[in-house]
Amino acid sequence: MQGIEHYLKSILSFLPGLFLCFVLPFSVNAQTDTAKKLNEVKIKTAPIPQVQSMTPMQQISANAFEQYSAFDVAGAIRNFSGVNIKDYGGIGGLKTVSVRGLGANHTAVLYDGVLLNDAENGQVDLSKLNLNNVQDITLFNGQPATICMPARSFTAASILSIRTIKPALTANKPYQVTAGIKAGSFGLIEPYLQWQQRINDNWSFIVNSYFENANGRYKYQNSGNGSDSTRNRLNSDISAKQVDGALYWTKNDSNKFNLHINYYDSDRGLPGAVILYNANPSKERLWNRDFFMQTGYERIWASGVHLFLNTKLSQNYHRYLNPDFLNEEHKLDQRFTQREIYQSAALAYHFATNWEVSYSADVAVNDLNVLFNYPYPLFPHPTRLTILNVLASNLTLGKFQLEGSLLNTNITETVKAGRAAPARHNFSPTLSAAFKPFENSGFQLRAFYKYIFRNPTFDDLYYGGIGNPNLKPEFTNQFDLGATYSKALNGFIDYIALTADAYYNHVTNKIVFIPKDAYNGSIQNFGKVDIKGIDVSLKTQTKSISGYKGSLSLNYSYLQALNITDPTSTIYLNQLPYTPKNTIAFNTGIDHGHIGLYFNQIISSSRYYTNNNLPDDYIPGYAISEASFVYHTVLKNKPLRASIEVNNLFDKNYFVVQSYPMPGRSFRLSIQIII
Repeated sequence: MQGIEHYLKSILSFLPGLFLCFVLPFSVNAQTDTAKKLNEVKIKTAPIPQVQSMTPMQQISANAFEQYSAFDVAGAIRNFSGVNIKDYGGIGGLKTVSVRGLGANHTAVLYDGVLLNDAENGQVDLSKLNLNNVQDITLFNGQPATICMPARSFTAASILSIRTIKPALTANKPYQVTAGIKAGSFGLIEPYLQWQQRINDNWSFIVNSYFENANGRYKYQNSGNGSDSTRNRLNSDISAKQVDGALYWTKNDSNKFNLHINYYDSDRGLPGAVILYNANPSKERLWNRDFFMQTGYERIWASGVHLFLNTKLSQNYHRYLNPDFLNEEHKLDQRFTQREIYQSAALAYHFATNWEVSYSADVAVNDLNVLFNYPYPLFPHPTRLTILNVLASNLTLGKFQLEGSLLNTNITETVKAGRAAPARHNFSPTLSAAFKPFENSGFQLRAFYKYIFRNPTFDDLYYGGIGNPNLKPEFTNQFDLGATYSKALNGFIDYIALTADAYYNHVTNKIVFIPKDAYNGSIQNFGKVDIKGIDVSLKTQTKSISGYKGSLSLNYSYLQALNITDPTSTIYLNQLPYTPKNTIAFNTGIDHGHIGLYFNQIISSSRYYTNNNLPDDYIPGYAISEASFVYHTVLKNKPLRASIEVNNLFDKNYFVVQSYPMPGRSFRLSIQIII
């Protein structure tokens, strides 16, 4: 705690920004409202998916979650091109996302524009992010489409942006209550409640809560000894609850403020790897207690000035217990607490209607405290100060759109024991361009280049006997060239939206674990990776004929991620672990009146779980199918929705992560009413 207090003094200059977040909404009431009311325009055709962005962008909205049989954020985005979800199985299993072969540490997750940061291990568990209060999820390759953003939005190879539901109430309908329950296989039961309330013309709030409980037991085939025996997955239970509340002040679309508070609490079993001839189930447990509070203020003046302020305070606690650990106490009990104080300010100005320039500055202080249950070398208890500055600009010249940014990163660390990692100072440029060769054709060419890095995590630098304070950042050069086409049609097909992108990523200073012997090892910068890939997507929808309307979505990814570290090594030019070369995601559905029937399939080619690429490391490919039936109606003027989902429809036995079997066929029933 002393470390974080040490840095509090160095960020006092940012406190005016925090003060402004609370004061500005009250002080701007007297200013002129520059918002203009536009005449209503009736849309006769379905909205075409947004594909003509400067950098690749994929989005899914709340009304499609059931269509894709999505239970959490990981399930919602697994159909995206270039996405590889690392899933350890079960309802409470860890789920992380790797985009275009770069690993989970290269994907930043934004929650209403503010980063969900994990300085300890750099990865966000997407299974903890529930969908009950999510409006839409967008994946950006490179960087977001808007340049007036926190500097952290520019610091990763890919950005996963999650936007929550905001109240849209009137004086005639000042409140809305949404209540629902999900239940299904593996003992799942999840009741949830959402309350939206309009306080007056400017103020409103929303509160979301849910409770999830499941025993997590499912059957799987154990074919390691050739017997194809059936076993039960044990110690995979979960009990979790979350409360999320937000307060909104809105003068108009150009003048708004929000305060967001989130608390997550879970207790889960870690079933562990399936080991042949070992029938003893894992007894490992994991507890999480996560809290954050964030505020945001946004103001756009008629003069072209755009101000965006964000503040965040967070604390994440997790405890890991292994009661069978081989030490004198016969258990391993580790407790980690990390805290963050964060302030961001972004200012943009339109010098002309076709030219915008922005400057963003962020400051963050992170610390990590660890408590072990047995004698251990004194943990360093690191504290990290991060200062980010971004200068960005976009320009439209006829058929061309140009955008560029320059990120400056400054990181310094202190420790209570041992040696701290050296200070880091880096500049990271990004350039992107789009070109429309034909007027009103819906066809666009695009390209971008980004030079970015991911800093070593606290675990990389300081954990146990394997951490290495001398680690350098992992640098990535990204190149992308693509084309998009979208068009509204007048015949049987309502619209068509096509994208195709070819990309090349080159990674240096790859952070890897190097074993020294059977019991020891260390983390080193010992890797170079070449990644080449192609992402293709197609979306289309039919017009309504006799009340029937069909939809189709198809995503294909080719990914070659090769180790090019040492030409003399036996693993030279081998595919990276857990990286399938081909993936296909297919979704189709038909709607008629109050009902909808959907089919989803994900096909993944084979891969290896080590870089050796030997037959013993081989993981077979899989094709997993899902189906969902959705029914919408109105009960006494109250919208009612019910759905039935079948996951792993054909009961396939497969692995995503070696030795962590995935569930077979399962069912889920959801009922929701809006009052």
